This record gives sequence, C-alpha cells and structure tokens, in this order.
Amino acid sequence: MDIRVKKLHPAAKLPRYGSEYAAGADLYAAEGVLIPAGETAFVRTGIAVELPAGTVGLVYARSGLACKQDLAPANKVGVIDCDYRGEVMVALHNHGKAERRVEAGDRIAQLVVAPYLKADFEESEELSDTVRGAGGFGSTGRA
Repeated sequence: MDIRVKKLHPAAKLPRYGSEYAAGADLYAAEGVLIPAGETAFVRTGIAVELPAGTVGLVYARSGLACKQDLAPANKVGVIDCDYRGEVMVALHNHGKAERRVEAGDRIAQLVVAPYLKADFEESEELSDTVRGAGGFGSTGRA
C-alpha cells in the first residue's frame, strides 16, 4: 500500500520500518524538546499523511524508549483518522523522575496502519446471552 507523506518541516523524516517484518514504522522528532519529569510535551514529527480510505494510523510507544527512557505516548495509543491532513504530533509523557531530552531525528513512536470497520449503533432493550454475560474485569480467569 502506498501512503503519501508531506513534509511540513525541513528536518522531517518519512516513517521507516526497522526490519522486513516490522508492523510499526518509526516516527521521528522534527525538533528537539525537553520533557520534565512527570510531564507531557507535544513532539512535532514535521509530517502529514494521506492514509487510504478504510484505514487508520495507530501511534504506539517504541518499547526501547518507553523502557529505557521512560517516554511513551500520553494517550497510550494515538489515532490518526484517514481524513486528517494535519501534522502528526506525538504527545510524549515522561514517566520517569528525571527530565528527558528528545533530539531532532530521534525515533519517538511507531505508526501502525490498519483497516477498520465502521459500525452502525442502534439502541436495543435486550442483548444476546453469552456464557460470560456481564462478567467484568478478571471474570474470565476464575475457576
């Protein structure tokens, strides 16, 4: 699948896959930013994308950045709708006790492009029965 990418910043880099079978393409910071401990900063990627109709861009943490630098997307998973044409921004939260600096060119997140289904929601007085029923958090692991 081809995805058109527009550079909005001179230091912007196109997303790149780190290996042949990587599901997520790395997103890069277009500018440096200092993120104080316990705070969130918006990091510019300097790109806009044209996702194909029927797909969504899902922005996930990079495991190395999250585990080694305490930086991960503040909203856990970012959603880029296929009709959005603005700059892709990553809200990075610093979960650590020390400030962290992101430099231009650093890999800050990963983008997974996935198909989605559009649902029509309708109100109903009844729902079908299942074995689980209304069992909530942790209910399926009980013996």
